[in-house]
Amino acid sequence: MGVPAMGFMEAVKLFFKRYTDFQGRSRRSEFWWVALMNVIVYGVLGAIAVATGGFNPEALEAGNIPPAMFLPIGLGLLWVLATLIPGIALFVRRLHDINQTGWIYLGLIVLGFIPLIGLLASIAQIVIACIPGTVGPNKYGADPKGGSSLTPTTFA
Repeated sequence: MGVPAMGFMEAVKLFFKRYTDFQGRSRRSEFWWVALMNVIVYGVLGAIAVATGGFNPEALEAGNIPPAMFLPIGLGLLWVLATLIPGIALFVRRLHDINQTGWIYLGLIVLGFIPLIGLLASIAQIVIACIPGTVGPNKYGADPKGGSSLTPTTFA
């Protein structure tokens, strides 16, 4: 039997511990707990923007950013900078878990800039994040769930 599902705190710790690790594999639970963490962080930043009165649609339409918006915007930019590289590394490890090369992610990002095709690329990223990993070891490493210890013969 495999390792039990990863919890929220364990996934977040592993996310920051493997900050620039583009090798190996990551479980679906690690990916989705980190996605939840990002939703929570951006939700809190949005709540700060509303609570400080910084979210003013009329001012934003006129092209003016209210001073109260500088705090949530600044914190949001810091969060993006802090999680950009580890987020890319996590998705690459997710691709490795389904026995695919991490370069697919670059292709999906490039396709994301093309209208309508970008929507399909975004859907593809969600689908990839939902696909169960290869059982047992693959060419990118051991099964993070602790699956079969048999060596795959496909790449031998």
